[in-house]
Amino acid sequence: MRKRLMLGDAILAVLAVYAGHAIRSGAFPASQAFFTSYGPKTVLFAAVVTFASLIAELYRGDRNPNKKEILLGSALSSAMAFFLLSAIYYLMPFFSFIRGALVISLAVFASLQALWHMTFRLFVNLPALAQRVLILGTGALANQMGTVLLGRNHSHVLSGYVNCASEPVLVPPQSVVGNGEGLVETVKRARAHKLVVSLSERRGVFPLKDVLSCKLNGIDVVDAPSFYEQMTGKLLVENITPSWFIFSDGFRVTTYKKVFKRIFDSLLAWVFLVVSLPLMLLIALAIVIDSRGPVFYKQVRLGQGERKFVLYKFRTMKKDAESGTGAVWSQAGDPRITRVGGFLRKTRLDEIPQLYNVLTGTMSFVGPRPERPEFIQRLNEVVPFYSERHSIKPGITGWAQIKYPYGASVEDSIEKLRYDLYYIKHFSLFLDLLIIMETVKVVLFGRGGR
Repeated sequence: MRKRLMLGDAILAVLAVYAGHAIRSGAFPASQAFFTSYGPKTVLFAAVVTFASLIAELYRGDRNPNKKEILLGSALSSAMAFFLLSAIYYLMPFFSFIRGALVISLAVFASLQALWHMTFRLFVNLPALAQRVLILGTGALANQMGTVLLGRNHSHVLSGYVNCASEPVLVPPQSVVGNGEGLVETVKRARAHKLVVSLSERRGVFPLKDVLSCKLNGIDVVDAPSFYEQMTGKLLVENITPSWFIFSDGFRVTTYKKVFKRIFDSLLAWVFLVVSLPLMLLIALAIVIDSRGPVFYKQVRLGQGERKFVLYKFRTMKKDAESGTGAVWSQAGDPRITRVGGFLRKTRLDEIPQLYNVLTGTMSFVGPRPERPEFIQRLNEVVPFYSERHSIKPGITGWAQIKYPYGASVEDSIEKLRYDLYYIKHFSLFLDLLIIMETVKVVLFGRGGR
């Protein structure tokens, strides 16, 4: 849903720029000549209005806004985009539009965006267009899939469960619509579009012939881990086998991707370092005034291939905070955190010095959070596939960091691993840009820090 809305907005932004200039000049310019001269300006406009819409939370898939909320969100995002673009045009005049065209383009975009989002939400929520899902199984795994389906998405509806003789019925009995025999007929009777295989134990009970018939009859057949991934944006690590990693799509971080990501990281790190230099000086002064001790904090972490490296952060705890306890996770209301440190952690500003780690190549802008060696040894023993998160460089921010609050336990580490593995599987430049934009929201609104 998010990708489709963002892609639609990007297309509408291009049309809005063209329409804005046409209205301002009183004539439609030749499209080829216009976009040849205004190409970079149009791309910047589209990027800023999309970013502003993300900040205004117009792309959230876990809520169903009404018309008033969409109209208000479009107006708010366009107003935000106006100030952002005005600031950019002041600093870089060569990106600016002709006088008056910006306001007209934003007004056109806001109108088109509101119409597009309302139309999209209307069609997504139509019961006739929703995908009907039938779950094969009635045990704990099937019940988990049903809970995920009922609580996450308007575009999918539950058609029921199909029982197999070896499984206990841990789902609502009234939702059981078949007993495993005549599966194709059961799927057709339930008018299901998708069959989710959610058997807790497949050996000796998996109805291979019936499931194959469903597949050949045009029914979309997926296993529980894949369905869970589609619905939640994370992986079901408890029910994944090594063969699933090997044969599933994704998890291919090619040399080309690595080189491109390294270039992207270096350029972005230099830009952020230059822009944030005045802020870093103010933060350093605040730390010195607030408490005794060094401005920066160095700590050994594990990076790609579980190799050790030194991570740099602004100091947020009292000097020698772990001298009596050793390595422990930070908890809510941790007394070791200073007043300035609490603010820095909440806004994630304590992580700015990690730009140096990005420049030296030990970290990336986006990736799994680098963990301490003292915790890694224990987590590798109790969390399945935990070491796989070290197949890529750790990041200042990441999919897990924006999707899940600060983790301070083994259970939290398992939940964050679900997101980390999803990121590694689906790694792309688009996903990196999305994560960076979401991180800006975290910094602005102070969500998730501890």
